[in-house]
Amino acid sequence: MPKPIIAIPADIREFDGTHWHAAQNQYVRAALKVAGVMSFIIPAFEDGNETDALLDRVDGLLVSGSATNVHPALYGAEARDSDGPFDPARDATTLPLIRRAIERGIPLFAICRGIQELNVALGGTLASEIQEQEGVWDHRKPQHDDRDVVYSIRQDVIVAEGSCIARYLGTAGSIQVNSLHRQAISKTAPGLQVEALAEDGTIEAVSVIDAKGFAIGVQWHPEYWAETDSPSRALFEAFGDAVRAYAKSKA
Repeated sequence: MPKPIIAIPADIREFDGTHWHAAQNQYVRAALKVAGVMSFIIPAFEDGNETDALLDRVDGLLVSGSATNVHPALYGAEARDSDGPFDPARDATTLPLIRRAIERGIPLFAICRGIQELNVALGGTLASEIQEQEGVWDHRKPQHDDRDVVYSIRQDVIVAEGSCIARYLGTAGSIQVNSLHRQAISKTAPGLQVEALAEDGTIEAVSVIDAKGFAIGVQWHPEYWAETDSPSRALFEAFGDAVRAYAKSKA
């Protein structure tokens, strides 16, 4: 059986004075090398994409992290300059894809910005600049030229007993991750279950309640060390298994 194909929605980036539809290599590589699936990069448009037509042609959806944030208007908040940068074309692309993938039972893996999009898509809200809240750690990226240092695994999260992620990892309790963010879930969407928390109470992972298949979001970055870190690898392997099972069911 040929490798199945997943969709990865693009970010809009500007290089050399023009706009590009782009996806970071670390996500595409983890999908290929660890999940064992190939990727289509889905162009980000504010209108014109046909969600079901796109999903008809793939076997999974990976919603990646990004330097941009979900626009606050999408969860009923007023946007401040400090909440940016924004990428409205990506918002308009990912939120419908997330909803329909869940409805259709297409495997969904949402990472960093992706978990925030998942929460907003299902009716939740986000908190900005969480490091300014009393008792909340500074989860932001450290300033360093070495990306391995920036994405180093250094934070404990507590995985809930009986959760989907505990099943994929083969264990519950404390694991170490590389969680890098300044926004986080505030009000959890009604359709989501909290799967893991940081020690300061920040929501670090969720799953879709009564999902037809694999449908989780994590605030950390398992893609970066997926080839060498056991928990990161386990999540991508579980996603790949779910994608292959979905592709087989279609065939």
